Amino acid sequence: MTGYRHLSLWHDTAGEDFAPRPALPGDRDADVAVVGAGLTGLWTAYYLAKADPTLRVVVLEREVAGFGASGRNGGWCSALFPAPVSWLAQRYGEARAVAQHRAMVATVDEVGRAAAEEGIDCDWAKGGTVTAARTQVQLERARAEVEDARRWGFGEDDLALLDRDAACARLAATGVLGATYTPHCAAVHPAKLVRGLASAVERLGVPVHERTAVTGISPGVVTTDRGRVRADVVVRATEGFTAQLPGQRRAVVPVYSLMVATEPLPDDVWAGIGLAQRETFTDERHLIVYGQRTADGRLAFGGRGAPYHFGSQVRPEHDRDPQVFAALRRVLVDLLPPVEDAAFTHAWGGPLGIARDWCASVGLDRSTGLAWAGGYVGDGVSTTNLAGRTLRDLVLGRDTELVALPWVNHRSPRWEPEPLRWLGVSASLRAMGGADAEELRTGRPSRRAAMLARLLGH
Repeated sequence: MTGYRHLSLWHDTAGEDFAPRPALPGDRDADVAVVGAGLTGLWTAYYLAKADPTLRVVVLEREVAGFGASGRNGGWCSALFPAPVSWLAQRYGEARAVAQHRAMVATVDEVGRAAAEEGIDCDWAKGGTVTAARTQVQLERARAEVEDARRWGFGEDDLALLDRDAACARLAATGVLGATYTPHCAAVHPAKLVRGLASAVERLGVPVHERTAVTGISPGVVTTDRGRVRADVVVRATEGFTAQLPGQRRAVVPVYSLMVATEPLPDDVWAGIGLAQRETFTDERHLIVYGQRTADGRLAFGGRGAPYHFGSQVRPEHDRDPQVFAALRRVLVDLLPPVEDAAFTHAWGGPLGIARDWCASVGLDRSTGLAWAGGYVGDGVSTTNLAGRTLRDLVLGRDTELVALPWVNHRSPRWEPEPLRWLGVSASLRAMGGADAEELRTGRPSRRAAMLARLLGH
C-alpha cells in the first residue's frame, strides 16, 4: 500500500511523508525477531535494546511503522484494561487482579516518561477522562462503577463521581446529570508517538524493516517475502491483523472501530464545550464512543458500530463506512451541539483485536521460543508499553513484579469457527446498540446488556 498519509487524521498531521524504511535484505540471524512495527513490537524492541545493547533484535513490518491501530486509534493513553478487576480476581486472586490494574495506572506515566526521554513530541496532555452520564440509568451505572472501584481499594484520586456542575465544568455535553472522572489518562497524537518510537528504536541500533510481509511464524524462524530470519525468540505483535497469519485465524477477532474529526475549532466554540485540560471523553452508553480535543484544536471522535466481516477479513475497504461515519457525526453533534456548523475534515478506521474472553495477554512459551502480546480491545496505547516491558523481562529471564501479573501467559480460548464466529460477534455488536435504545425506551438497565455480559464472562 502507498499513500500512508491518507490513513487517518493522525497520519495526515504527523509531519512526515512515511517513506518506507529498507526492507529485509535477505536471510539473517537474530536473537529476537519481532513481527509487527506497531506499539507492541516497537516497545518490546525498545526495552530489550535498552536492557541489553548486545542483543540482536530485528523488527519486521508488512507496511510501515504505525500502519495499523497504533497509528489510527483515538489517542487515549489510559489505565483501562479490558478485563475487569472482578473477572481477574475470580481467576487469579484479588491481589494479582488489583496489581494488574495498578500496573496499568503506572504505565500511563511510563509512556509519558519514555516519550519525553526520547524527545518524542506526541502532543502529550494528561488531562484524564470524563465519562458523562446523560440518563438516570447511566448515572446509576456511574455510581456503581465508583462503588466497585472502592471495593478494590481504588480511591477518589483514581475514580471520582462528579455532580452535574462539576461534570459540565469539564465537558459541557447535553443532558449531563453527572459523570465519573479519572486522572489516569493522557491524550496523545498516536502517529507521532509510534513514529517517534520507531526512530528511537533505530537509534538504539535495532533495524526496522518495512515493506516486508511475514508469511509464516514457527519456532526459531520467521518466513517473509524477502527472506527468513532465524531467531531464538519470535514475538508476534500483530493485534488486529493476527488472523491473517497461518494458523491464527481464530486467535483474535478483528473488529473495526471508526473515527471522524473536525476542522480546528475557534476559541468561542471551545468555550461552549470545555475539555480545557484536553480531557479525553466518553459517556455511559453501551456502544462505545470516545473522543479527544487535539493539540491543534480539533475534536477527534470515534466509536464501534462497524460490522464484523465474515472470516475475520481485514481489508482496506473496510476502513471506511459512510453510514458509520454519518452516525458518528450525528452522535457528536448530539453530545456537543456547538460543533454542528463545523466542517468534518477526516474520517477513517481500522481493526482492533479482541480475544474470546476479552482479556489481553502477553507471554512466552519457553519450549518453542514463541512470544506474543495483544487482544487489547482498543485499550492498547498504554497496554502495549506494559507488554513491551513484560516481554523484555520474559525474554531476559528476569523475575520481576511484571512477569507475575495475571495476564502473563494467560491463554484465551480460541474463537468459534465460522459461521458461528460471525453470528456471535455480529449479534454482540447489535446487542450493544440495542441495549442503549432499550434503556432510553424503558428507563431501566438493559436486559440485553446483562445477557451480553454473562456471555462474555463479565
